Amino acid sequence: MTSSSPSLDALFTWIRTESPTHDRAGVNLMMDLVVAQMQDAPVAVERLPGTEGLGDVLVLRAGPQTSEPGTLVMSHLDTVHPVGTIDNDLKLRIEGDRLYGPGIYDMKGGAWFALEAFKEVARKGTAARPMVFLVTPDEEIGSPITRPMIEDLGRRSAYALVTEPARDGGQIVTARKGVGRFDVHVEGRPAHAGSRHKEGRNAVYEAARQILAIEALTDYGRGVTTTVGMVSGGTAVNTIPQHCRFPVDLRVETVADGAAVTAAILGLTSSNPDFKLSVTGGMNRPPYERTEATAKLFDHAKSLAAEIGFDLVSAPRVGGGSDGNFTAALGIPTLDGLGIDGDGAHTLQEYGLISSIAPRQKLMARLLETLR
Repeated sequence: MTSSSPSLDALFTWIRTESPTHDRAGVNLMMDLVVAQMQDAPVAVERLPGTEGLGDVLVLRAGPQTSEPGTLVMSHLDTVHPVGTIDNDLKLRIEGDRLYGPGIYDMKGGAWFALEAFKEVARKGTAARPMVFLVTPDEEIGSPITRPMIEDLGRRSAYALVTEPARDGGQIVTARKGVGRFDVHVEGRPAHAGSRHKEGRNAVYEAARQILAIEALTDYGRGVTTTVGMVSGGTAVNTIPQHCRFPVDLRVETVADGAAVTAAILGLTSSNPDFKLSVTGGMNRPPYERTEATAKLFDHAKSLAAEIGFDLVSAPRVGGGSDGNFTAALGIPTLDGLGIDGDGAHTLQEYGLISSIAPRQKLMARLLETLR
């Protein structure tokens, strides 16, 4: 396959380098590519070994060497697609303006051109503030090893820019729901389904009761949703199940609703003392609420986009979480959705729009040069 533009060859290499979160080797190959990308630029590269079996973390620094709060840029290089996807179900290809491939939209396209913008501004020496670019390996599973680092760097930053993909038609993100994750385990009493049915206590049956209670917590008017998407229980069709387990997904718009619904889920009780019910978990990402400071940051980005030649629109509150949730919750003005335009995140129809790369790369560069 040949590119329509020589400048995209490096991006094609990125897409061919498959990097699902738990494939440490693949993620670290992506980190190698970033290190190589920065070799000829005045950028300090710090590489931190990953923990818990996950890939490494990169912290890139450039710009003025002062103690003032800087501008933090964040990208993740892990994807959800298993190794082999590019050879089978989602081949790298160009169809018109669409560039297809695993991870191109979420979020290798945005990470790649943001790094190019970062490098360009570093070379020119035109950054308005110290610049820090955090490249992470674990966002797709909730950033378990990098959250402390994100929050530490966030507290020392004046602004945070996140290269998650743009929304419908290139919209930017200025608010996201918070995300909660819980695990529920029901233990009953096993018995033969034929000869000892009355002695059994069906854990799947009790789990179904709990699922109904959890799903009933959904309140669209408040922007609260609860979802049980997987259930696992039982050992044989003719055995009363002793165990049943299921995870719960929670989305909320406000910190208060996060606390209230978390308390409701953790406070679930069994309908019968013969069942043991265990619930663990909590809020995984705090809500990212649009503040006056973030609105002002968006207005600045919108004016820069107009100078470049495109209209920047803010999306309504987004349901999915990102690392921007962490910085926004700390009160740091945060712009998200600065990545490539396209569609199909986490699907086998994932693509990015080639035409969105140059203008959005220029927008990132101008933000780094003008955020004072």
